[in-house]
Amino acid sequence: MHNRRINQPDGYSRRTIRNCRHPNEGLRIGTVRHPPRGVLKKDYARRNYFDVWLPELAPSAPLVSWFFSKPLAAKHWTDYARRYRREMQKPAARRLIELLAAVSSETNFSVGCCCEDERHCHTSLLKQLLREHGANVI
Repeated sequence: MHNRRINQPDGYSRRTIRNCRHPNEGLRIGTVRHPPRGVLKKDYARRNYFDVWLPELAPSAPLVSWFFSKPLAAKHWTDYARRYRREMQKPAARRLIELLAAVSSETNFSVGCCCEDERHCHTSLLKQLLREHGANVI
């Protein structure tokens, strides 16, 4: 396969951590704030969590607490998205997003979280940010 990109079997750049791997998924990047409890670091990949952990791309603990402090409504999600995007403008996060966007033209990788509903997960916002930075998202 010569045309490589952020890869999801369903054309999407997101995986739910602990799901089985798909062919050509590539490197699995975990964008969760905290690593899985009770799992040894050496077992993250073997147990299908992630290969690389990048908590810098996860929402901050205060933002997560704020998000879960109220029932989910359209305005609440919009406010969360705005706040998450603001966090991703910090230099470390911005550099990682730029790096992943550049790498996407060379190799497959997937971005994962433990949220079940992708419509209300930071990874859907991260996907948009990656696209805005020129990532090859399928």
